[in-house]
Amino acid sequence: NCTSAAHRDAPCFVDDLVAALHDATGKDGELLASSPASFGICSESDSSSRLVLSELSVGIRRNDRRGVEVLDPAAVFVSDEDDQESIMVTFDLPQSQLLKLKPVLVLAFKSPLTDGELDIIFSSQSLQPNTQSACISGRTLYILLTGKSSEGNVEQKWNISVQAKSPGTRQSLKDVLIGGKSGSDVRLTPLLLFSAETGTDTRSGSSTASSQTASLSFLCELRRFLDASLPQQHAEPLLLRLDSLQSLPPLALGLSTSETLLAEIINSSAPTIFSFSSWSSSFPVRPGQLALSPALLGELGQRLEMNERQMRELVRQGMVPQRASEKLERLRQLSAFQKQDSSAEGETQYCAFLLLKALQMLTRAYSIQRKLRAARAGPSTRGPTCGLGSLTVFLTDLVSGLLGPQSTDLNNCRGSCAIPLNNINNHAVLLTYHIERGNVNERGPCCVPLAYDPLEVIVLNDEGSFLTSKPDMVAKECGCR
Repeated sequence: NCTSAAHRDAPCFVDDLVAALHDATGKDGELLASSPASFGICSESDSSSRLVLSELSVGIRRNDRRGVEVLDPAAVFVSDEDDQESIMVTFDLPQSQLLKLKPVLVLAFKSPLTDGELDIIFSSQSLQPNTQSACISGRTLYILLTGKSSEGNVEQKWNISVQAKSPGTRQSLKDVLIGGKSGSDVRLTPLLLFSAETGTDTRSGSSTASSQTASLSFLCELRRFLDASLPQQHAEPLLLRLDSLQSLPPLALGLSTSETLLAEIINSSAPTIFSFSSWSSSFPVRPGQLALSPALLGELGQRLEMNERQMRELVRQGMVPQRASEKLERLRQLSAFQKQDSSAEGETQYCAFLLLKALQMLTRAYSIQRKLRAARAGPSTRGPTCGLGSLTVFLTDLVSGLLGPQSTDLNNCRGSCAIPLNNINNHAVLLTYHIERGNVNERGPCCVPLAYDPLEVIVLNDEGSFLTSKPDMVAKECGCR
């Protein structure tokens, strides 16, 4: 079985790996308790693998994830002979000066083990030491194997024998490596990683390429931040398809976007959701950019600062996991935005804008969650009078990708329409008197929404960033009609 190592069906693949390595240790440099299992390390006694993981993590933290070089093996061959106890995996390596350094072979799971555990032995003259172990469970995301440095800048192959420690588990081994079916894709995606600690700077390319990388890193980190911070849904939701709702034409978020529109979005109280849809290997084709006036930059900075404080307070209160705080700090670094800096670059403005909308969405979601908890815990405060109440719906999309948050509060109007009332027009007044005089065949006034907010959807896909507004979505005022 032969498969190409062009794994980038999701553009955050490598960035997610670097983030996982970054998060493997705490600020003190010690491995977190959950890290060894995530990287296939077998036990406390496996000191060499723990040391490799710790050094990579500390190096990435020290260098702010810069300087980590990655190579893709050109192809992977899996020899699946029925009369062999082991499976042979061959990696074709590209020509690179990096191979003169000591590489780490990373095997990344496309889909983790769903049941049981599997202990595996890797043997090869290309590894140092020649025999290394991995313990795989449902928590394992990656396997780290230390390789030998190359003696010359030539193409080479690494032949690695893979064998299960326990006899009779060869079928499980096949399931992990090749999905258990002849001709299926290899489930472990290989990468060669070279630590920032080598001191070798092999980076090259234009400032545009660097800008693309920074923009992609921000978007990948934003996705992880939302994933870590969104309120967890514990009930099986009834889903409302987003594509079933009427929408205004999508507006591209870029240098040509009207500042009046951007000001409205920055100051909007409407709920916002993010859709990371149809990401490809080339996303983003070019970094997103905005062109804001100094006055609007100042407004953006003030609102960003206010929402950051609210988010950190949610972390302090334990409503949001602690890891979200580190991811927020990372997003601040990637956006590099200062509210007083009128010369902030277009890409910096773009990242700060997306971060603001994400924080506004999160603080709104937790505010609603807190109100719902208070309402459930205390006595009912909803009187008979027509007024605004909560109505949470769950959203889905036809395209794959993270949609956050997965629910939003659309509100609804409830209560009676007996006189005297506010927000009642003359028709409703006369209709009420008419009903009270015994004309029971007529429809009485109903408690209904009088004003709405839109639902704003920020879609990030292969072509860039777009804002789609779904009007008249969220009830914000009630009356009798």
